[in-house]
Amino acid sequence: MTAKLDPNVPRRTFLKLAGLGAAGAALNPTLPAWNGRKALDLPDYAPVPQSALGPALNAQGYYVGRVQKNLYWVTDATYQSAFLTTTDGVVVLDAPPTIGHNIQRAIDEIAAANGVSNTVKYLIYTHHHADHGGASSLFGKNVVRIGHEETRRLLIRDNDPARPAPEEVFQDRRTLDIGGTRIELAWQGSNHSPDNIYIHLPDHDTLMLVDIVNSGWAPVYICNLTEDVVGYMAAPEKALAYPWKHFIGGHLGRLGTRDDVMLHQRYMADIADSVRKTLPTIDPTPYFQKYGENAWAGVRGYLDACTDAAAAPVIEKYTGVLAAADVFTASTTFWVMESLRLDLGFASWVHP
Repeated sequence: MTAKLDPNVPRRTFLKLAGLGAAGAALNPTLPAWNGRKALDLPDYAPVPQSALGPALNAQGYYVGRVQKNLYWVTDATYQSAFLTTTDGVVVLDAPPTIGHNIQRAIDEIAAANGVSNTVKYLIYTHHHADHGGASSLFGKNVVRIGHEETRRLLIRDNDPARPAPEEVFQDRRTLDIGGTRIELAWQGSNHSPDNIYIHLPDHDTLMLVDIVNSGWAPVYICNLTEDVVGYMAAPEKALAYPWKHFIGGHLGRLGTRDDVMLHQRYMADIADSVRKTLPTIDPTPYFQKYGENAWAGVRGYLDACTDAAAAPVIEKYTGVLAAADVFTASTTFWVMESLRLDLGFASWVHP
């Protein structure tokens, strides 16, 4: 039986404890007991480099800071949003539900401090995924929502009331001028998702590209849950072709730099190189001999062995350099390996 959270524990308290980890849970007597079960045998991981961490959150669970001029970013240390204050109202860039109402609180804080409007007039989707747009509906029906044409198609398909489809769409590129602020939107092919776009803010030396580079951190499961690995691995080069100083990647607790994007490039290239070196050296025969007619068990044994062999040198190289390199590199290596095999035909063979 899975232990349930005591309903008397406020959600904010639970989220704080989740951030604090085991130490926070041990200090809080309101968390439920494990009904006599032995403590979970959880793995230990390498410490997170201090360079990967961002600023402290406030009592409401968010941080808001200026990127440049009238561009601000908001984080809950796991997700990121951004907004522009303009003479034509506020423009929100993504609305992650984990930040939720704190997006408006952050806007209110900045608007009050600077004597500008706190009314959200526009919302731009980077892509259709709910973890980055699931708080869109909080801003009401009168907000102008903007996104790629594929974002609109997918949101209409998904029919999620929390993510109203954008009314204004573009195909490849669109430049907005909202309240004197220039916003350049571009779709340069699929990457993390079929509709993920680049948002360039030339007046603010900033690029927003979500779910590609986690600044200071390794990608989460299978290349940040990417649908198109070839496009994902090509995206950083396209990002670096823009002139910018500040990078908003959509995840975790700090802004990124060009060095972060280049480090991510090297990490992914090292994974691909390691797969190319190790995959041809792993003999599948023992796994299929062991499992006989259970073909899927043989496949799993073989692919797991290939993944582990390819991931090992990358984990060793990047642990202490990228946070959670020891946690997720194997998963990302598997996904890169499958893309090399299935998309690019590497190490495939035809029966004689």
